[in-house]
Amino acid sequence: MKLTRISAAIAIMALAASSSRFAMADDDKGWYVGANVGQSRAKIDDPRITSDLLAAGFTTTSINDDSRDTGYKLFGGYQFNPYFALEGGYFDLGQFGYQATTVPAGTLNGNIKLRGVNLDAVGFLPFTDKLSAFGRIGANYAQARDNFSGTGFVNVADPSPSTRALNYKYGLGLEYRFTHAIAMRLEAERYRIDDAVGNKGDINLLSLGLVYRFGDDAPPARAAEPIVAAPAPEPEVAVARTPPPIAPAPAPAPTKFTFSADSLFDFNKAVIKPDGRVALDDFASKLKGTDYDRITVTGHTDRIGSHAYNMKLSTERADAVRDYLVKSDGIASEKIVAQGVDGLHPVTRPEDCKGNKVTKALKACLQPDRRVEVEVSGTK
Repeated sequence: MKLTRISAAIAIMALAASSSRFAMADDDKGWYVGANVGQSRAKIDDPRITSDLLAAGFTTTSINDDSRDTGYKLFGGYQFNPYFALEGGYFDLGQFGYQATTVPAGTLNGNIKLRGVNLDAVGFLPFTDKLSAFGRIGANYAQARDNFSGTGFVNVADPSPSTRALNYKYGLGLEYRFTHAIAMRLEAERYRIDDAVGNKGDINLLSLGLVYRFGDDAPPARAAEPIVAAPAPEPEVAVARTPPPIAPAPAPAPTKFTFSADSLFDFNKAVIKPDGRVALDDFASKLKGTDYDRITVTGHTDRIGSHAYNMKLSTERADAVRDYLVKSDGIASEKIVAQGVDGLHPVTRPEDCKGNKVTKALKACLQPDRRVEVEVSGTK
């Protein structure tokens, strides 16, 4: 029995992401495990079976093929960066077979079972912080176990041949992250296989599965801690025989409120959470009846990540706070401005948060740097 190459056209839907960004960072490094299950498919070489039977003196009247089965794989891997991983695992492609009816009267039955291990290099192309495409290429070491039997005038000389062989494999897929630890994969793969009777062929596997990443949980959010600056001291008035000209009173010092970014937003997001809206509404209530010149909203990130990404995220978060205060709390849009400043103004000290390798401990230490500051100027 020969398993010939399957000509399979696998089309993946084109994805448009007009506002997407690459949210994977160094903290995506680490180990993961997963499992897929789906349909495996082979093409039975009916012309070769007919030719071999004819050479043995038999005319084939019909052939019934069993070319589909359920396949699965178990795998584990290590993600080195957002774009590359090494992955190894165990696969079982199922069983395929045929029954040929002959003249003189008889039948020839054949089937093959395929399983083995693999090692792949996997490349990722992130579209958004949740959706990525990936491709893989690698090697498989598969065991093929054949079984042949005959009835009537058909006799089989070697009923149970088997072999183990090293061949290539490759595939394409999509991965969608539900959380930082749990993801779903849809993928199509092709395995090159030796069939134990001197032939090579391809088996396709279209499968769906889940992936679990270790140690990839976001740090817990911390409640907002508003910090209110002390009011400006009242100016002292000097008493003199001839009062000098009275200088204009200095402008009052700005009043600053600081909100933890983790209390306002989810990890790597710029959409205000329900708890964050409560904190902003409480801030706005304190301003009612107050005369002020301007409100400045400044978004800050920590020092982790690229400058371009941090500037984008800090600016989006500042804009989100500004827009919420204008829309929900009635603050005049001409009196409020927003800006992002990357991680240039940390409140933590370098000696307290050492190192450049991104770990949970470092992210937790730098949590105070991830914040949104709201400064009220010119209060009267």
